[in-house]
Formats: sequence, C-alpha cells, structure tokens
Amino acid sequence: MSVRPRSATPRPLPVLVLADASGSMAEDDKIGVLNRSIAAMFRDFAAQDSPRGLIHVGAIAFAGEEARLHLPMTPAPSVAWRDLQPFGRTPIGAALSLATELLADDRVVPGRAFTPTVILVSDGRPTDEWQREMERFLDSKRGRGALRIAVGIGQDIDEEAQHVLETFVANPAMPVFRAQDVNRIPQFFRWVTMRVTERVHSVKPDTIPPLDPQELQDLI
Repeated sequence: MSVRPRSATPRPLPVLVLADASGSMAEDDKIGVLNRSIAAMFRDFAAQDSPRGLIHVGAIAFAGEEARLHLPMTPAPSVAWRDLQPFGRTPIGAALSLATELLADDRVVPGRAFTPTVILVSDGRPTDEWQREMERFLDSKRGRGALRIAVGIGQDIDEEAQHVLETFVANPAMPVFRAQDVNRIPQFFRWVTMRVTERVHSVKPDTIPPLDPQELQDLI
C-alpha cells in the first residue's frame, strides 16, 4: 500500500510596510487614503492561492518620537487591518532600526522565507538621526537583499526627504514614486500588489522580475 506524500507547506513571502503616521499625514486625508490602500492590498494578498508561497504581511508605524510594531508579521488571510492614527513627528530612523531587528529574527521571518518586500511610505523629512540606521538596515542580509520600494506623499517632499527615500531604495532602476496628489496613493499600492502577487505565483519567487521603465514612469 503506497503512502501519499504530505504536501509541503508554502514558504512565507514577507511584505513589511514602514508607514508614516506623523501629524502631517492628517492633512488632505493622506492617512485615510493610506489606510484604505494598505487594507485593499492586504485583502488582495489574502485572496492569492499558490502552492509555492503564502504572503505574510506586517507593518511598522512611525510617529511622535518612536516607531512601533503596528501589525506583527502575519499570514495575509488572517489579517484585519487596524487604521493608523496620525500624531507627532517623523522618526524614520527608528522605523529602520525596528525593521532591521524584525527581518533578522528567525521567529518572525524564518530562514525558509522568500526574499522580503519592504515598502517605505512618508510625507516628509525625518525628525531623528536616520543615517546610521539606514546604513545598518542596508548592510543587513535581509535588508540588503529585499525588494525595497518607496513612495513620497504630498507636496512637502523636499530635496532632503527625497534623498532619504532614494537612499532606502538604493536602485537606479527603481525610482522613488511620488504621490503629490493623494489620489495617486491607491495607484501605487495596486502596482505593489501586482508585483508581489506575480512573485508568489512565480516558479522562482526569489527572482525579482525585471521592471518596465514605462510602467514606472506612469506612476511617477
């Protein structure tokens, strides 16, 4: 009598959002649009059915003087998004520090996980010391290898803020997305959803698919 082999458990494909929840995100309902866009992306991730991978999602919110784990890394089908509430300043350095620690923790991102996607969303310049934490994040194994995507929201993305986002992405083939009009935020997250779902259904999810320059240009 033959024994049917047990099916392998799908490998986690982590998606971590670093979300600006500073007080300025209350202007023009930026935080409201961001909350709805993240929730829609997570619902789309939950609907994916792939034998190779299962999308896991997490979120770090940065506001006031610190960053906090807003959503622990969780399989997407088990997530109910809890809205961010804006207040205070923009401690991007603290968010990068927490992201480095989370990605390095095998209890959060196991060794068998696929390459993570990390998304940085901000509407202004950092209000803390970010350079050292940025270097530490980019020097870490999972931070360095991640698909890193950034979007600058609103009209207040000045030269310094743009530099921070470009340093995070560190890829000339991946421009920083600009959502000067808040109505472009959902467009950005739909694009991210498409790229991540392509990966989870790919025969090689760890291989980041090539980016179409025109596709990027349409979003900038």
